[in-house]
Amino acid sequence: MIIVLIVLGLLILFGIFTYNRLVTLRLAWTRASADIDVQLKQRHDLVPNLVETVKGYAAHESGVFTQVAAARSAAMRANTVAEKSAAETALTGALGSLFAVAEAYPQLRASE
Repeated sequence: MIIVLIVLGLLILFGIFTYNRLVTLRLAWTRASADIDVQLKQRHDLVPNLVETVKGYAAHESGVFTQVAAARSAAMRANTVAEKSAAETALTGALGSLFAVAEAYPQLRASE
């Protein structure tokens, strides 16, 4: 009888510890997800400044600016993880094109 109570007590303790660990992991995941969302929002907020800086030197590259704006809008509208991933991939590609345009204009300086 005592052995059964000990085993039952150990099972209850195991269940409590497992539950607490799962709650801790869920909170860590929620916090990490929120941190990612903050970083993505900061990235999205910086894109218009970058576009305006380059636009002054490369006004004829309107296709690139349109592509970046569309990718940014899609990234800001994304809700699910899969949508965010796809939208951020598209935004990264569009920003790569914008950086290529910026590199083509050596007179563009960080101080301007």
